[in-house]
Amino acid sequence: MARRSGAGDHRNYCYREVLPFTALVAMECTNVGLNTLFKLATRRGMSRHVFLVYAYAVAAFILLPSPFFSRRSRVLPSLNFSILLKIFLLAVVGYTSQIMGYTGIKYGSPTLASAMSNLAPAFTFLLAIIFRMEKLAFSSTSSRAKVVGTIVSISGAFIVTFYKGPSINASPSSPVSLHQSLHSSQSNWMIGSLFLAVEYFLVPVWYIIQTYIMKEYPAELTVVFLYTSYVSILAAIVGFFAEPDSSKWIIKPSVALASVLCSGVFGCCLNNAVHTWALHLRGPVYVAMFKPLSIAIAAAMGVVILGDTLYLGSIVGATIIVIGFYTVMWGKAKEDLGEFEDTSDLESPSTQKQPLLQNYKVEDNR
Repeated sequence: MARRSGAGDHRNYCYREVLPFTALVAMECTNVGLNTLFKLATRRGMSRHVFLVYAYAVAAFILLPSPFFSRRSRVLPSLNFSILLKIFLLAVVGYTSQIMGYTGIKYGSPTLASAMSNLAPAFTFLLAIIFRMEKLAFSSTSSRAKVVGTIVSISGAFIVTFYKGPSINASPSSPVSLHQSLHSSQSNWMIGSLFLAVEYFLVPVWYIIQTYIMKEYPAELTVVFLYTSYVSILAAIVGFFAEPDSSKWIIKPSVALASVLCSGVFGCCLNNAVHTWALHLRGPVYVAMFKPLSIAIAAAMGVVILGDTLYLGSIVGATIIVIGFYTVMWGKAKEDLGEFEDTSDLESPSTQKQPLLQNYKVEDNR
């Protein structure tokens, strides 16, 4: 019996800790690659409005059978008007954040997007406190660590936005062309930063709405299917007015087609499904904490593939943000450990073997 209980605890640990961690790290790396591919496609004339229509349509087509399988695999509440309305609201927030993000990448770079994405954990933590999804007690070390880490992360984001600094890997050029380039680049950098800041405020809003939806209707793939369908329709309506040139809607075999297909499969479909599942399992703050991991790979890919210039401000700001990120993660881990120890002390041995919450999560995702 003890051996069986130990095996069950090990499976629960792998399911709740190892699997979400591995999946979210993989998704952050994937997102950086998709952003780099998108930047390359826009340089060759692809419209972001057209891109969103096709990418989300690909995702919706892939997820088309999911409602049928979700119904067969578990008992679900009825898909009523209230749930559909909430998913539509989720789609509006998601589409708006995508437009802000891709506009920011157009003016800036994938490296800037990855650096600014570190605002998401801080915004998520603040919103989670407002909506009472996170506990905050200044008497505890874990809460103080999360607050300090959030402040440090936001400070680092301000440095990335307002201090560009000297270039590190720029090729030598004439004084006149360098001055003109820096003036234009600085203006685009600020515009891109502002768009990306709006995106990464909307991302935690998306996380929180999605968390509430999953509590009411715990079927990840069905929710993502409806979400991607709504976003594709919204993008088509906006794109009809934003891109009247019919030639922009023809995607020929090129880097643009590769960007649409890869983003549809790995971004809109797989990425949304993984994040929805992780939100259901671990909550919005945990999911948002993985955003800083994309900085290094984004900088490397931007320099190597796109020929982007790496600036001192990005490195300094990103370093500060990562310090804040790990401070919040340490506080979160300490809080989770304290809750686990308190629960273990209060529960009887028979209850400890099969915690109610863990059983619900495991059974709900089989």
